[in-house]
Amino acid sequence: MRISDLREREIVNLGDGKVLGHFDDLEINADSGQIKALIVTGQSGFLGLMSSGNDYIIPWNKIKKIGQDVIIIDTRTEDRVKQGGE
Repeated sequence: MRISDLREREIVNLGDGKVLGHFDDLEINADSGQIKALIVTGQSGFLGLMSSGNDYIIPWNKIKKIGQDVIIIDTRTEDRVKQGGE
């Protein structure tokens, strides 16, 4: 499976059914080369200039199923990515 294949899939939280969107980046362990987390960036605001602030880090161990169309995660509270200046 390629990263480009995964990027096309929406991420859905099993806990509340919320669609988080598509992941934009990965967090990788530099020593082992393993994926630690998916990073989902919130929707951009007007003309793509402002982020909505709904950015998430999804730990790899929270991924329950990678299907043909979606990635299902099971987490009650997502770890928010800190925005610049926070």
